[in-house]
Amino acid sequence: MRVKIQSTDRIGISQEILAAFALQAWNLKAVEVSTEFTFVHIEHSPLSLDDINHCLVKVKGVISIKEVALLPIEQRENHLQTLLDRMPDPIIDIDNKGIILAVNSATHKLTRKDSKAKAIIGLSIEHFIEQKYQNLLTDKANTLSLAFNGKTYLAEITPVVSTYASGLDQITGAMITLRSMTAIGRQLALMQTHHEQSFDNIIGKSASVLLIKEQSERFAKLDLPVLIGGETGTGKELIARALHQSSNRSKAPFLAINCAALPEQLLESELFGYSAGAFTGAKKSGKPGLIELAEGGSIFLDEIAEMTTYLQAKLLRFLQDFSYRRVGGTKELHANVRIISASHQNLAKLISQKLFREDLYYRLNVLSLDLSPLRERTDDILLLATHFIKNAAKQVMQAEQGGETPKLSEQALRLLQAYHWPGNIRQLQNILFSVVALNTTPVIEAKAVEQALTKFSHHPRDETSIDVNAPQAVIDWSSAQEEFEEKLLSQLYPLFPTTRKLAERLQVSHNKVAMKLRKYGIKLP
Repeated sequence: MRVKIQSTDRIGISQEILAAFALQAWNLKAVEVSTEFTFVHIEHSPLSLDDINHCLVKVKGVISIKEVALLPIEQRENHLQTLLDRMPDPIIDIDNKGIILAVNSATHKLTRKDSKAKAIIGLSIEHFIEQKYQNLLTDKANTLSLAFNGKTYLAEITPVVSTYASGLDQITGAMITLRSMTAIGRQLALMQTHHEQSFDNIIGKSASVLLIKEQSERFAKLDLPVLIGGETGTGKELIARALHQSSNRSKAPFLAINCAALPEQLLESELFGYSAGAFTGAKKSGKPGLIELAEGGSIFLDEIAEMTTYLQAKLLRFLQDFSYRRVGGTKELHANVRIISASHQNLAKLISQKLFREDLYYRLNVLSLDLSPLRERTDDILLLATHFIKNAAKQVMQAEQGGETPKLSEQALRLLQAYHWPGNIRQLQNILFSVVALNTTPVIEAKAVEQALTKFSHHPRDETSIDVNAPQAVIDWSSAQEEFEEKLLSQLYPLFPTTRKLAERLQVSHNKVAMKLRKYGIKLP
């Protein structure tokens, strides 16, 4: 029975209450004293409130005696345990000897199949880890890679520090939170992109886009490597994310890495992780790689052609049975991930030049997708431009606290459709964001687009993307001049659809432009 005894605030009254219980030879399991209250857990049968009242009748100052379900300390522990059990990550509390003092339900689930963990409270943490418990007792919060009950986690360790009356601080234990690699991978994936990507996010109605979407949706259902080819800026990562999002792995992490952005050693450690002390400057606790963090999900290797031959060989070894070792490690690990790779280079040509492994190419190229450049899908430019202008206008309106979304003029659209777009969709997006940021009218005119194209082009004068023949292919001066004139007029006339406008653009006479148009049979579409 647990009782709450209210009394006056008199020195020694709690001792008198306990002494009265001792005379009855009652077994006191727990006692808690606070101002005006004494809580007692009595283990005696039979026992009633009348018995306790009769026992304390001679103690002066007792006001009331009530039965309670829990002592205050038990109630606090109950609430704390409920709070811990709500935490999805396993939490373990140890003392300065490594003995487990408390755990939450998530920890019990990890050890449920382990016969030696039936009574996990009171066991040493070393029953479940391969390290010495002293490594967990640090004076500062620390994070390290920890194998608990045979499974690797990222352990967040918070020291428990007690302060003595002398003012001396001493580490009396540690609180350990185990975070699964999959959960960390999901958070890392969210940091790489703030919203989900699906095939609905792929804008375009041209035949090439519809074909890519159809093929990709079929490939998403197959758990096989995919190799995506296409020029820079054609949306290879968008396709990769859509493949993952539409697959059975969509709930697991999608992690991307650019193989051209990191040197060999750093890329190796980012992919495969490293063990403690693997190299100078490495974390003492080691670090998991993307392959480990993406467990159950997908890894996107962008610009795979930039990977060195050494890493190509290591990746090939991994793809054979999906087993690997951390850099500097000896333990064999196994991963369940899908590899999606991409490159803007001609891999077949690199293979012939001995710059890319042929056996790795066949491992990666089980399923393949080739994305068309923007200049070959001009029908989609209006849809893409409308989307980018709308997004840019939202940012501008938020910054300026007002405004409206501008529209493209017909001539501005023709100019966009006539441009060669070496940077493809990414370049189109950047150009339109720049135009919208500077625009002050409801309509975006061709002149604003032309200025932006000239400003952001690698070759400002090559604004019409005229493909001049190589010198050795030129027959004579006259034929080369005629070919240039015909291409120039064919591309500019739709943008300046009257002879006067075109003449003004080229700074020549109206008659000369009219004569040349007739000569080459150039008409408006």
